Amino acid sequence: MFQGAVAVTLDGKGRMTIPQRHREQLSPEGAAVVLTAHPHRCVILYPQPVWAPIRDEIVRLPGLDPRAAALKRLLVGFAQEEVPDGAGRILVAPSLRQWAGLEREAWLVGQGTHLELWSEAGWAKQQEAMLTLSLADLPEPFHGLTL
Repeated sequence: MFQGAVAVTLDGKGRMTIPQRHREQLSPEGAAVVLTAHPHRCVILYPQPVWAPIRDEIVRLPGLDPRAAALKRLLVGFAQEEVPDGAGRILVAPSLRQWAGLEREAWLVGQGTHLELWSEAGWAKQQEAMLTLSLADLPEPFHGLTL
């Protein structure tokens, strides 16, 4: 289970070191990690076995539906597999860095089955949006949630 938010740094080549606490779950035994663009302008990271059925479901969407085709182009078209190097680093492709506005400082945010990689500005914007939510704005499944 991926949870928590941690500040990360991208080096001059666009590589990010996967935090130690996430390495084995994200890349068991050095397996590939899948990175792709998210419609909210961040990069999502999946363990390859978790991504495969999601990708297969996306690929089955009707190609002539403009909305489905756009999401397919985004999610599958930007997808890349990266195998961590010996230091636990993965390359975030220039196209993905551009999509998410990633520079040197970024945030890696757990989402249960996957991680999101946010630019510093993007993550700050998300936090501001969280502060403005009211109970009326919450999706129905959250209405009965007890914390």
